Amino acid sequence: MLRYKTIEIFTSEEARWHGRALYGAVVEYVNDLKIAARTIVTRGFEGSYENGEVATGRLEALSYNMPLSITIIMPASELDLVLATIEDMVGDGIIAVRDLDVVSHKTQGLLMPRYMRVREIMTPSPQTAAVNTPLGEVARLLLSASFTGLPVVDKDNRPIGVIAQGDLIYKAKMPMRLGLLAQCGKEKTSAALEALNTRTAGEIMTQPPIVIEQDKLVTEAVNLMIAKKVKRLPVIDTAGKLVGILSRVDVFHTITKKCPDWSGFQGQDIQVENLRFVSDIVRRDTAAYTVLPDTAVSEVMQVIDSNDIQRVCVVDKDGFLLGIISDRDLLIAFIDRHPGIWDYFVSGLSFTERGRRHKKLREHLQANTAADVMNREITTIREDAPIEEAIKIMLDKVIKHLPVLDAEGKFKGLISRDSLLHWGLVSG
Repeated sequence: MLRYKTIEIFTSEEARWHGRALYGAVVEYVNDLKIAARTIVTRGFEGSYENGEVATGRLEALSYNMPLSITIIMPASELDLVLATIEDMVGDGIIAVRDLDVVSHKTQGLLMPRYMRVREIMTPSPQTAAVNTPLGEVARLLLSASFTGLPVVDKDNRPIGVIAQGDLIYKAKMPMRLGLLAQCGKEKTSAALEALNTRTAGEIMTQPPIVIEQDKLVTEAVNLMIAKKVKRLPVIDTAGKLVGILSRVDVFHTITKKCPDWSGFQGQDIQVENLRFVSDIVRRDTAAYTVLPDTAVSEVMQVIDSNDIQRVCVVDKDGFLLGIISDRDLLIAFIDRHPGIWDYFVSGLSFTERGRRHKKLREHLQANTAADVMNREITTIREDAPIEEAIKIMLDKVIKHLPVLDAEGKFKGLISRDSLLHWGLVSG
């Protein structure tokens, strides 16, 4: 048997807590605790109160302020946490506590409540561009923000397109991604932005935009993101006007706020079904993005060219992770020591072709190894960790890819925001 407690509150429809219906406030309070508790609100059809008032639903004597019973069931260890606040909240009613012998407690492990609407978690009033906004201004706005895309709207604030980082790079020939551009110094950054000002947002925006209505379910929005391979969705009202934007990060922030500690639940002998772990979603094609520490930087660049994540992991001969190298790490490592690295990055050619055209720089890169340029301050996660833990780490550290280790500390692969969104939320 499991030791549980039940809190029963006998109150009425008119009972309030800070201007809100008491029963709704109690349900929300217990839910926000993210503990292994269930709350039930029952409305009576007839009852009486100690002040002499009688409430009935009979037609011949119809009255209001019907009696309510609020029941909270939880592990006994959670009682003190809940009860202190409940006593403060109930200004009109009776609170009772009793023991409950529970045979079993089973639940489904969801990352997010299924009923949540887009308007509840979207970012309202997002930054926008007009069709005639110079691209340099668009890029400058994105450089100063935590996002890499924004909607383009007409004079009535209806979205007519979207500009993402990829549009700036492939359509407007921005020399490198925004994160790299920010590392290149004020002079080079200003020159790159000024060069973009010859074109406007309307010329390169992706259109028509893929949008979502604010009252749609978040699960519908996530499915749409995955199906259309986009990272964010402009959110519209019933009139088609822009009211917000929903990004992957908005979804992940909501998961960290709403998702209970499922591992903690299991420690209380609660059976949690349908849990997903990092091992379920990790990419295991490690040969495509790993190198040894003595690998020449020129070869590292070729590996980065050949994969789809713009980085490589450095492992020793036994498979233990030593560091990570991204294009940002390469730029930072060489921009001060070899001015030619700027031209190397902005030429629009692959790393491999650039190497052929910059003989001196190629020789310099061949003389340096992965161990010389790798980032050793890396954040990792165990493959037996729950998915929600990976989401929290990636949000806290502002990273898009997370290396996965086994119980011995050996490198097993990578997980990305895309894989978390797809397998963690939709399939989970």
